[in-house]
Amino acid sequence: MTTARVPLIEMRGVTKDHGGSQPLRVLALAVSDDHRLVLSGLDRAAAETFFHLVSGAALPDEGRVSVDGADTRTIRTDTEWLVSLDRFGFMTHRAALLESLDVAANLALPMTLEVEPMLPSVLRQVQGLADDVGLTRPQLAQAVGALDALARARLHLARALAVRPRLLLLEHPTEGLRSDAEREAFGHALRHVGEHHRVGWIALSDDAVFARASGATHRRLLSSSGRIVRARAFWPWNWT
Repeated sequence: MTTARVPLIEMRGVTKDHGGSQPLRVLALAVSDDHRLVLSGLDRAAAETFFHLVSGAALPDEGRVSVDGADTRTIRTDTEWLVSLDRFGFMTHRAALLESLDVAANLALPMTLEVEPMLPSVLRQVQGLADDVGLTRPQLAQAVGALDALARARLHLARALAVRPRLLLLEHPTEGLRSDAEREAFGHALRHVGEHHRVGWIALSDDAVFARASGATHRRLLSSSGRIVRARAFWPWNWT
């Protein structure tokens, strides 16, 4: 007899006001750590609120948000909150990069504060992550401020991956990329990361070029109802 897997993230009947024209609504969403999903229809405020709900930094006004089967309302201590966060790697434009440090040091910081000099074991991890996301060895020695937009996106992805999460959460990851070629390249990088590290992810994005290149399931959240539908045909679809 096969035991059903508990979703890593589950939202049921969720409503959360974030000060915009209408609150974030999610009627039903359940994602396991092997799912790869691009979810469109969330603007910046709604995407930030989605992240806060998953991380437990905010609680829904209505409905239920569960992480690995536990309602986020039951988190009582800092320790419990950090344990919940450890499941996720977050890629967000709000994550600060230290512009004066080189790329290698920025990539090492999620793993250690000892970056000058860097331990050989940490350097090997940094080089492996750089290879996985498409950063070159010469780029590792560059100051972050010298990177172009695509390389910065790759660095943010590598930092999210550095904590060895079960699921990556990406907030408008291609927002700063100007060309379709860059968006496609980042989609390919994310697809490789998912397959190589066997990690699932949710990308909140309206970028169809990126979505196709990533190989993910692409769905759209209807803000008025909270239903999740097919991104192109807009057919009703329940993610369960």
